[in-house]
Amino acid sequence: MSARRPPRPRAARGGGPRWSSSAAAAAGRWPTRDRRPRQLPPGCRVPGARHEVRAQLARGGGGGAAAAGAGAGAAARAATRARAAPGRGPVSWAAGAGGAGARAAAGRGGQRRGGAARSKSRRRKGAASASVEPHRHEGVFLYRGAEDALVTLNMVPGQSVYGERRLTVTAGGVKQEYRAWNPFRSKLAAAILGGVDQIHIKPKSKVLYLGAASGTTVSHVSDIIGPDGLVYAVEFSHRAGRDLVNVAKKRTNIIPVLEDARHPLKYRMLIGMVDVIFADVAQPDQSRIVALNAHTFLRNGGHFLISIKANCIDSTASAEAVFASEVRKLQQENLKPQEQLTLEPYERDHAVVVGVYRPLPKSGGK
Repeated sequence: MSARRPPRPRAARGGGPRWSSSAAAAAGRWPTRDRRPRQLPPGCRVPGARHEVRAQLARGGGGGAAAAGAGAGAAARAATRARAAPGRGPVSWAAGAGGAGARAAAGRGGQRRGGAARSKSRRRKGAASASVEPHRHEGVFLYRGAEDALVTLNMVPGQSVYGERRLTVTAGGVKQEYRAWNPFRSKLAAAILGGVDQIHIKPKSKVLYLGAASGTTVSHVSDIIGPDGLVYAVEFSHRAGRDLVNVAKKRTNIIPVLEDARHPLKYRMLIGMVDVIFADVAQPDQSRIVALNAHTFLRNGGHFLISIKANCIDSTASAEAVFASEVRKLQQENLKPQEQLTLEPYERDHAVVVGVYRPLPKSGGK
């Protein structure tokens, strides 16, 4: 067994001798690995001069003739030259009006306002110019401000339901809070922005909402109908039903019903006659579901709105063919469609059908 080889000296391994600061100072230069200047002129203390300039400016001094046009950096260089040649006299720090010293004393960016102040000013200006206009659908409003939005008057001020924006507008010395209505998360909002002629949901209405989910659109319907109206929210999923119940705890005009909308007789003792049915169930037999609930709860001459998702009914047929087929099914159940509207660009292959149930005969005048 051969003996172990002795380790090579550091110089042989290529590491070279270790540099020390004392050795570098004695040699009059600094090693390359320290990334410092190789040689400093005698008596030159640039960092000290800069600190002295900053201290003088902090005490309220301005910029002198030597530093008036070039700022604090030029003043530091002037102080360095004064140290290198002490016979030239002291450096003057007298500030001229609006000179560089005054700008430096004001801090980074000079006398200009900071970004936070500018953004705060823009917010105040946007809030002052914001206004709310009533939409042609009663209970719905248009917010005009930095960004226009479809809004409803918040029935529970200070509370949001799904993280939506809350917008406060002062009119006539009275502050009112509105909630932004996102059309990408609500079929009813998409239909309103799409130009639907009638939604038949207005203050004091009684609404049966099928497929309420977690209460996103239901909360806006609650805002529209106000405290004198009622919305019966039917949802079969227990997970979404928990969120719906939490929303109903803060809104007294929402009555959550955790049942299957296919069996309206199971909850007939909880719901009275209603004025409007809104259905967003996304099931292949959704026309039958709407018809069963209309026969049980919708008054004669009442209205319905149904959101149709073509892919949930027949993914092999075109969307137009699916919509036409659903309209025929509704007509067979005494549900008379009056309007059909697609929901592009908010939803793809979706349509809203608005109609009347058992229309009342028109009274002819003499």
